[in-house]
Amino acid sequence: MSKKVYHPEMTYTQFKEGKFNKAIFGVGSAENHGFHLPFGNDTLVSHGIAMAVAQKVDGMLVLPPVNVGVSYHYDDFPFTLTLRPEVLIEVLKDILNSTIRQGINRIIIINGHDGNIAPIEIAARSVKVAHPDVFIASLDAWWVKAGELLPQDTFEVWNGLGHAGEGETSISLYLFPELCQPEEAQGVVPDLPEGLDIKWKFNEITPYGATGDPTKGTAEKGKKMFNVLVDYIVKSIQDLEKNQWKYGVMLKM
Repeated sequence: MSKKVYHPEMTYTQFKEGKFNKAIFGVGSAENHGFHLPFGNDTLVSHGIAMAVAQKVDGMLVLPPVNVGVSYHYDDFPFTLTLRPEVLIEVLKDILNSTIRQGINRIIIINGHDGNIAPIEIAARSVKVAHPDVFIASLDAWWVKAGELLPQDTFEVWNGLGHAGEGETSISLYLFPELCQPEEAQGVVPDLPEGLDIKWKFNEITPYGATGDPTKGTAEKGKKMFNVLVDYIVKSIQDLEKNQWKYGVMLKM
């Protein structure tokens, strides 16, 4: 039987009964995901991971996900919505500060979109400096972490990477197949030169709104990705709790 963990669906009485002392939330986007995945894909995946983690961790409250991220490098493809980076930073700071004011000072962020990584870093660092006793951690790129955790032969193309590619299509087919149209999938592995990290716009590297090979995506691969990610996050939290959320070394000056 599942626990009541999702803030928007909870009454104050249920919140009190839950004895929540930790929080987790997803940060997603509202953007084109090729011809075959829903616009809210990044939000749906990051929120799905957060919900699954909360079912396995006592006292974990799931906050509402951030549904719009920094996506202006994708907005040549319809129908993409975007926040400015400075706006997302302030939104995240407000969510973090609100959570802290409500008495929860252990917060996990599950990010679903590449454009959000820098704003999450800036917002989290800023709040941490203002509240040194607060613990904030983030999974910045689940699509990369899944490839690191799974056997190397799990994916057929580009280690499953790409926007709306093999990996993202797989996890979407597993979590919400009713929202996907795999028969419409097209993609390309971009021919980017080795060396410097090029700050591309997405239409420069694909005509399809997707990179990688989404036609190789399967729900079976998606299930493996989802399970290994949830287990990884849960174990990380359990290890932190065993150590009373302490880490590092404090030097006496």
